Amino acid sequence: MGDDHRALFQLFNEVGIINQLSSAVFQARLPDGLHISHFSVLNHLVRLGDGKTPLAIANAFQVPKTTMTHTLAVLEKRGLIRMAPHETDGRSKVVFLTDAGREMQATAIDAMAEPLAKMVGDLGEDAIIPLLPALERIRTYLDENRGL
Repeated sequence: MGDDHRALFQLFNEVGIINQLSSAVFQARLPDGLHISHFSVLNHLVRLGDGKTPLAIANAFQVPKTTMTHTLAVLEKRGLIRMAPHETDGRSKVVFLTDAGREMQATAIDAMAEPLAKMVGDLGEDAIIPLLPALERIRTYLDENRGL
């Protein structure tokens, strides 16, 4: 592998910095009291479907169940999700998006339209769009190989 590991480290370092910078822009546009962690759960449920247990969601985000329980409590209090008893496991619950939760996810994405348009205008689509397939491939690989 040689010095390739340094280039790969640089890739993940750049992605991490991009995440920090873009998160700050995104956080500034989220409705008062909503955090990126809250949006991320809403986005996860929109993207992959709801009806999942808190433990399954915690595992997807690789956070402790107690952390996810707190996040879900905030979302439920705001009416963005609802918790229902699990159909087969009486000890567990499942999480469902409400219409307000779906609207909040869409509104949050729409709030990023201006900064995203500026970025595309300044950098050009050719600097961004071609990266998507490779980034998706890396994300899929890492998701499927969490125990690396």
